[in-house]
Amino acid sequence: MSEERAHPESPNAELKERIHRIIFEADTPAGKLFDVVLLVAILASVLAVALESVHEIDAEYHAALAFAEWCFTILFTIEYVLRLYCVRRPVAYARSFFGIVDLLSILPTYLSVLIPGAQSMLVIRALRLLRVFRIFKLVRMLREARALRSALLASRAKIGVFLSTVLIIVVIMGTAMHLVEGGENEGFDSIPQSMYWAIVTMTTVGYGDTTPVTVFGKTLAALMMILGYSLIIVPTGILSAELTRHDRIDASSRSCPSCLAEGHDPAAKFCKYCGSDLNPVEDNGS
Repeated sequence: MSEERAHPESPNAELKERIHRIIFEADTPAGKLFDVVLLVAILASVLAVALESVHEIDAEYHAALAFAEWCFTILFTIEYVLRLYCVRRPVAYARSFFGIVDLLSILPTYLSVLIPGAQSMLVIRALRLLRVFRIFKLVRMLREARALRSALLASRAKIGVFLSTVLIIVVIMGTAMHLVEGGENEGFDSIPQSMYWAIVTMTTVGYGDTTPVTVFGKTLAALMMILGYSLIIVPTGILSAELTRHDRIDASSRSCPSCLAEGHDPAAKFCKYCGSDLNPVEDNGS
């Protein structure tokens, strides 16, 4: 995650370091407790927004739901300010993925004062659950997430080739079905419509809104279905092969104060990516 520690030479470095460990990390009892409380608050706020969208419930409990919405927004606003306060480069955090999500999770309520209905966008708070999943992973889940990310990056070329192949098949089969069915079936009037049918058929979704009526068209459809079943396992095989090659190691949730990287060994004192000290305040005080 993209967070940074406070600069060890600033006057409030020790205070900022403590706040950083509580808010951004999950290796301490205080950090775990903070994440649990944040998780409950996020779930409750998303539930409140969802209930507000039900007209019968909103008509009876509108005042209570609106009050809860503002309470959650104020709570998350304070949390967002604390996050900016305890990082070394607030602008870098604010521009990071989670920094943007944190900001978007509180803006709709304030915008609803000017734009009615904007508060419904608060469901974006659900994305913040990605942050607090650290309390469940601790070492194991972070390790698995890193393994999956590495496998995806390592297999991106193979997956690209696979998707290109699928696209070529869709174009060919869509064109063929347009030629075969186009004169007798309204669902295949154009090549794009026929390609839509090919995608639905190959992915085994089978909406049934467009179906061939000619013998040749049904034959092509049968081949497309069999081909779809044959290809659907290819991405799984690619990822599985990469995962088995991945060297998994234990990791903590500490973030590097300089390069923002996570995934360091539990006993590490320096970042394995940039070499920065992972415990600047402790080292200065020793």
